[in-house]
Amino acid sequence: MLEDDVLHLAQIAIEQLTSKGVTLTTAESCTGGLIAGALTAIPGSSDVVHGGFVTYSNRAKSEMLGINPELIEEHGAVSKQVACAMAEGAQRETGTSLAVAVTGVAGPTGGSREKPVGTVHFACADGTKTSHIVRKFGDIGREEVREETVRVALTLVLACVDQRDLP
Repeated sequence: MLEDDVLHLAQIAIEQLTSKGVTLTTAESCTGGLIAGALTAIPGSSDVVHGGFVTYSNRAKSEMLGINPELIEEHGAVSKQVACAMAEGAQRETGTSLAVAVTGVAGPTGGSREKPVGTVHFACADGTKTSHIVRKFGDIGREEVREETVRVALTLVLACVDQRDLP
């Protein structure tokens, strides 16, 4: 179950998307659809949330979002390059105003020295530019990493909606 503060962030995101006429698609790996779940828990979300891609495997990232497998091979699924390609692919495939993407290592296994458990890459694309951030939550537990990822992703959506107002 999502925490109240996550649902509050989702409520704010839906309100901002609605007030600005912005549509959104999600592309999720480590969260497995939790971002879309948080957004669609809010009444009225169907006006602005187009849908989402759960691309947990590398093959799904390639097949559903059009990511070149060589990009994944070269940089790894948990990377800036793949997060940006996920957001760009989701936005391109759906034609929505924005797409937010996440890819990371929720744990408890799967981490490496370069990409330890708790490392998550975030991207937001609008068809002309793509924003990226990375967070290293640490080995705080699988569900905690996923929950924090949803919080940051919703915050990134809000920032990207705000940036659309800039000249």
